[in-house]
Amino acid sequence: MQTDTDFLIIGGGVAGVSAAARLAPLGRVTLLEGEDALAYHASGRSAAMFLRTYGAGAVRALNEASEDHHLHADGGVLTPRAMLLIGRPGEEDAFEREHADFGMERIGMSEARALVPILNPQTVSRAALNTGTFDLDTHLLIQNFLRAARAAGAEILTRHKVHAIRRDGSVWAVDAGGKTMTARTLVNAAGAWADTVAEMAGVAPIGIVPHRRSMAVIPAPGGHDLSGWPFIDAVGERWYAKPDVGRLSVSPSEADPMEPHDAFADDTVLAEGLARYEEMVTEPVDRVLHSWAGLRSIAPDHALVIGPDPAVPDFVWFAGQSGYGFQTAPAASRLLADLMSGAAPELPPDVVAALRPDRFELRRTGT
Repeated sequence: MQTDTDFLIIGGGVAGVSAAARLAPLGRVTLLEGEDALAYHASGRSAAMFLRTYGAGAVRALNEASEDHHLHADGGVLTPRAMLLIGRPGEEDAFEREHADFGMERIGMSEARALVPILNPQTVSRAALNTGTFDLDTHLLIQNFLRAARAAGAEILTRHKVHAIRRDGSVWAVDAGGKTMTARTLVNAAGAWADTVAEMAGVAPIGIVPHRRSMAVIPAPGGHDLSGWPFIDAVGERWYAKPDVGRLSVSPSEADPMEPHDAFADDTVLAEGLARYEEMVTEPVDRVLHSWAGLRSIAPDHALVIGPDPAVPDFVWFAGQSGYGFQTAPAASRLLADLMSGAAPELPPDVVAALRPDRFELRRTGT
């Protein structure tokens, strides 16, 4: 049967757009995004950092394999910004574990306060620094992948919300944007809606659950110049903060499970997070300029899910980014293309196995 496309990608965030860029050289690609613009949901609400040691196991392998692309492809998307870990009295053990896990160097409090003058000497008792971290220009990364996808012939369709998915003989038929499109392979890059898309297609869900992460944007504390400040993370992820064009973005660092939706910040959660932040600084929060929230789509083992479904091989998972989507996009999309083309993946076999959807097969079948 003649099909409209070889790869039909559902989802227009960084996962879907990077997948389109990698798959377009392999065949006809159509990407469907239900919103008016690409990168509207989680991809438009990122802390926008590249932290090589953020995540565990297979996620770190993807980070490391993505770094060269982030640094050099299309002129690069990274700008150096250090990361500062701070801890309170009584958090010695947790601080030691975290600063070692992040590969950070312990620094004295005078040096820490030179970097961030508002640290409260009464409540911040230890600090560690990583200078190998970066701001990540998420908009530029999306545009670079989008340009590559279109140059290779990919069709990118916004305002095409998927309403139904079914089999039409040996191909997929998808109703979206008032029309029906057929494809040989369906790529599920739907973020928070990944399990919903699977169920629409008659494929067993994996258990990818959206979790809300909120952010409050406040004026520069004490009128300080924030341009040289590091990304700040409190031990235990009680909160984190990042300078952002003369303002400071502060997150309560919550991970509250949610149904998939257009996320918004919860005022109570923000207030609790800002109170934890205020405890460790000398400048109170007088006002919040604005706030936002995004959904991190988390698989049961907190690693990405990349590859054909074990029961339905022409249904391909590219989901479960868990907040690592931008960091891992170059290597993750490269792996997706390798799996689709039959090429030997550049990543080690154990990493590939840790990302494949068939790792959940025992849980899904109940055996």
